[in-house]
Amino acid sequence: MKNNKERQLKISILRFDPHIKGDKPRMESYEIEEAPGMTLFIALNDIRQHHDASLKFDFVCRAGICGSCAMIINGKPDLACRTLTKKLPAEITLAPLPVFELIGDLSVFTGNWMRGLNERLEAWVHEQEEIDFNRLEQRMEPELADEIYELDRCIECGCCVAGCGTIQMREEFVGAVGLNKIARYQLDPRDKRTDRDYYELIGDEDGVFGCMTLLGCEDVCPKDLPLQSKIAYLRRKMLEIGLKSDTHSC
Repeated sequence: MKNNKERQLKISILRFDPHIKGDKPRMESYEIEEAPGMTLFIALNDIRQHHDASLKFDFVCRAGICGSCAMIINGKPDLACRTLTKKLPAEITLAPLPVFELIGDLSVFTGNWMRGLNERLEAWVHEQEEIDFNRLEQRMEPELADEIYELDRCIECGCCVAGCGTIQMREEFVGAVGLNKIARYQLDPRDKRTDRDYYELIGDEDGVFGCMTLLGCEDVCPKDLPLQSKIAYLRRKMLEIGLKSDTHSC
């Protein structure tokens, strides 16, 4: 006879609230019954509803679009809402993303980091004159539009940041999410910045030349963006600009 009994999951979570005086990091485990089609998001809601209402974690869309539920799942950054428990062992370990400000338990605040990055890289379309909103909607070749859209699918979840070995050693490194933004705006014909302008933003060790090419960012990107190919392209492009600048200065 077919055994329809569902698995018992043991979910161990790193608990810590930095806003509670005297609180210390600790692992707390919860046992729940796995349900058909269960995601980690559903499992965490089950824990909060039936075991511990104080558990902190984030979610908004539940569809892998907002990036709010990113966390470390068995040692790897991913989105809780798109991770099926049936694809994981019965014992699951969860922790908050590193690098970002910890709110509590699995909840982190990526806003300050991402906002600072966008300001640093000036991540918006730069026009040389007053913005003409009709021209912003000018016709674009479908192939180019598709390429830009592919890079625009980044949801700023922070998984690539958490999986980046370089950022662990160099806090000012812009990471794959930042380099992806530069690649996106460099493609956009509406952006009037020159290659030299882009070089000033990422042509150093905190930019494209700091990447150690460990492939962690692309391995953990939940949107499967071509991060490493774009980083390699930018590195070649920025090297070419740098060599030209050195030649002209001689």
